[in-house]
Formats: sequence, structure tokens, C-alpha cells
Amino acid sequence: MTADALSRPRSFAGGGGIRLAADTWGEASSPPLLLLHGGGQTRHAWGQTGPRLAELGWRVIAPDLRGHGTSQWSADGDYDLDLFADDVRTLVAELGDRPVLVGASLGGLSSLLAAGEAPRAAIRALVLVDVAHRPDPRGVRRIVEFMRHRPDGFASVEEAVAAVSAYLPHRTRPYDPERLRNNLRRHGDRWVWHWDPRVLAGFEGRTDPPGMAERLLDAARHADVPILLIRGGLSDVVREDTAVEFCDKVPNARYVDVGDAGHMVVGDRNEPFMDELIPFLEGID
Repeated sequence: MTADALSRPRSFAGGGGIRLAADTWGEASSPPLLLLHGGGQTRHAWGQTGPRLAELGWRVIAPDLRGHGTSQWSADGDYDLDLFADDVRTLVAELGDRPVLVGASLGGLSSLLAAGEAPRAAIRALVLVDVAHRPDPRGVRRIVEFMRHRPDGFASVEEAVAAVSAYLPHRTRPYDPERLRNNLRRHGDRWVWHWDPRVLAGFEGRTDPPGMAERLLDAARHADVPILLIRGGLSDVVREDTAVEFCDKVPNARYVDVGDAGHMVVGDRNEPFMDELIPFLEGID
């Protein structure tokens, strides 16, 4: 039985009533923790993380972001970052009890704005997974180029595995075809990525727009909760000096590196990621 098979499916309402599909683990009486995946991923990115955290006493909720996986797509194709932040606010309000937010990349940006800009989501703590206030544009371009590379999809899951392996050459273990299948859907006789292609327009306009870095820093300061930035030691999206600057300018923030991990920290090195996350969670009031 896989870790994903231990989850319980659930549906939530996001901003504007959009339907968000989610996997959940743990007891209903346990404190809530939201896992928010990166752009172009699905909730299955947390398939190993969710069950582990539930075993440690958390009620874990991992939704598909709007336009991803089996959540609804934006009817008008709008995927502005503020819409994702509104989804996080709505989820937090429904869960209550001040959840912890753990957000990777797009999920981290959405969480940061939800927690630090009015109306501020009431949360207990925030974990940012390889995302800060200023991304390295070279790393963002590489991500977008990969996502754009095969608009017609793949003839087989194995072909998609080969493409991902070429994109992530630092991964030493073989990519699991069954796990990757969760990020794909059938379209005719092809396998295509399981997200709305219109999401890409938002990514391309979000590299480092004027004023965004200061906006994100301001949100982090106003969140007024413990913040942990878990950076991939090999990341080409969050440079080390950017992580240092973020923590210098944001009270209650600190960062750690996960060695031999790139931007996809959880997928690259889940166990070392957990080794950094668990002590932080244990230290939260």
C-alpha cells in the first residue's frame, strides 16, 4: 500500500467558491497543517510527507491548487497570485484553529501573502519551501521552459519519466512512474500534465515584477509568526544570499539548507527535508 493510499479525499471551497480537491491524513481532533504544492505539481507531491506528519499528531490537508490536479480551473483563465492567496485564506478560515502552512514555491508565495496581507489568515507558523522574496530569474526561466517544452504531451508515462529525469539530473534514484502518473492525465491518446496550460501565463509574469520583492518582505514581517525557509542546497531559484537577506529583514525568520536538493526539495530529498521540518514544528507553541 502506498503512502497516498492512506489518505482520505475531501473537497474544500476556495476563493469565490472554486472547488479544491484535497487529500487528508490524521485525526479530526489534531491541530491542522496545510501542505501547498508548487506550480505545475499536484497534491500528490506530499504523498510521503502527509502520512509522516499525521503520525506525529497533525491533521494534514494537502489540496490541489486551483487549475492543478482535480481542482477546478479558473473559468476565465485568470491565475493571478492574489487568487491563490485568497484560496489559502478561505481554506484557513474553514479549518480554524490556526493551522500551520507549509508551502512550496507557488504554494509558499500564496501562503505568505495570505498570512501577511489584509485580510490576514490566522495561522500558527509558516514554512516556505525553496521560495523567498526574490527568485533567480534564470531558475524560473528553466522551470517555465520545461513546462512549455511538450505542449502535445507524451506517448507514455515512461516518456514523461525520461523528460523529468533529464530535467532533474541531480536526482540519483530512479523516478517512480506510478507516482509521476498522478501529475499526468489522459488527453486522447496522449499523457499531458495535470494542470491548466493557462497557468503558465501567470508564472511568466511573476518572475520578479517591480515592487514584488518588497511586497513579499512586508507580508512576511506582518505575518508575525515563526517562519522557516527550507532551501534546496542546489537550488537555482533561491540563491543563498537571497535566503540570508530574507532572514535579515524578517523578524522570526530563519533558513536551513537541504543538501543535494534542488528547487523540488521534497521530491529530491524528502527525509532530510523532514529532518529540518519536524524540529521546527515541535518548537511551535
